[in-house]
Amino acid sequence: MMYSDEGKVTAVEVRTREGAILPKYQTAASAGMDLHAYLPNETIELAPGEYKLIPTGLYIALPEGTEAQVRPRSGLAFKNGVTVLNSPGTIDADYRGEVGVLLVNHGKSKFLIQHGDRIAQMVVAEYSRVQWRLSENLSSTQRGEGGFGSTGN
Repeated sequence: MMYSDEGKVTAVEVRTREGAILPKYQTAASAGMDLHAYLPNETIELAPGEYKLIPTGLYIALPEGTEAQVRPRSGLAFKNGVTVLNSPGTIDADYRGEVGVLLVNHGKSKFLIQHGDRIAQMVVAEYSRVQWRLSENLSSTQRGEGGFGSTGN
């Protein structure tokens, strides 16, 4: 269930495993909340080139019309070459399983993940659903069919 304050999402229902850390914003203007690894009894090692699904201990009930996007933390990527493999991962409003983060190590050294480590960030966003309408001709624009690299270097 969503609680609203001037049309903005202010609260989302969450259930946690014992010892899980709730996501939180690190600054007043942060768009994403940090997600933490839920590994109370183990450490996970990611070798270079390896990927693993890391549990968070969180189960969320998003309101219809919203999604949660799981994105990399820039510091992990910059310092260690560790990122979210399916970035951004999407958590749909009707999903009720545990939130997991698929991490990959693109770095040159093994990377250890322990309970409570900040491993990704999550952004909750509204979205629109569309219906396709077949058309013989699309409206024209200045850009036209210009694709990859067509708007500059």
